[in-house]
Amino acid sequence: MSAIPFSEDQIRRYSRHIILPEVGGKGQRKLLSSGALIIGAGGLGSPAALYLAAAGVGRIGIVDFDVVDLSNLQRQILHHVRDVGRPKVTSAAETIADINPDVKVVPYQVQLSSENVKDILAGYDVIVNGCDNFPTRYLVNDACIFLNKPLVDGSIFRFEGQATVFIPGKGCYRCLFPSPPPPGLVPSCQEAGVLGVLCGVIGSIQGLEAVKILLGIGESLAGRLLFVDALTMEFRQVKVRRDPNCPVCGDHPTITDLIDYHEFCGIPATAHIS
Repeated sequence: MSAIPFSEDQIRRYSRHIILPEVGGKGQRKLLSSGALIIGAGGLGSPAALYLAAAGVGRIGIVDFDVVDLSNLQRQILHHVRDVGRPKVTSAAETIADINPDVKVVPYQVQLSSENVKDILAGYDVIVNGCDNFPTRYLVNDACIFLNKPLVDGSIFRFEGQATVFIPGKGCYRCLFPSPPPPGLVPSCQEAGVLGVLCGVIGSIQGLEAVKILLGIGESLAGRLLFVDALTMEFRQVKVRRDPNCPVCGDHPTITDLIDYHEFCGIPATAHIS
């Protein structure tokens, strides 16, 4: 079957992609037929969503059950003053529609749980994790392993950020952090603060990694953990390896299905994902 031709508007919109030999018309069609799921429409999810939409990723799912607060606008660039008090997924869908009408946004105004995460993740080609709490981070990691999904992970704290990619069979978040820190040991961004622009740096890196995965080009951050220090503008990376003793992706896994992640992390089931 011959490929559906681009419209004139699409040729103009994606021209800078199409002239790249590594992308071309074939790659752009691949993006248009792909799906990416973004966990959290917050500081990291915002730039990732904007760039994936601009790139022409045809279906973008966004998971967030929170509403827009005025304090979000310092870093969560999907949202605007007029959106304060509105669901973040609604604001995100409208912003993306203004950027690229080719993109179908699927909003999930729910809290991810062991009961719904597999159904939500199943229909997407890549998962971009922008959550801000440990139960969701472990939940999404395990679900990606069980569903064989690539996971683009990122996190931020004050002036520091990090990003990596987990490809099933090549390690996972638990290989790096087998267990969560004790409750209260790591303060949240609300408690410790975060430089807003840093969210754009890490979230854009996540968007870039997702596009590379969808196109099958370049070398991903799989097997490498990238650190960014915004105060010194220093980028460094360390190699990370699959742990053969990992309870989820190791040689003899002891966790073979989803668990109660709030209980696992010792945190009440009230944390949000933005």
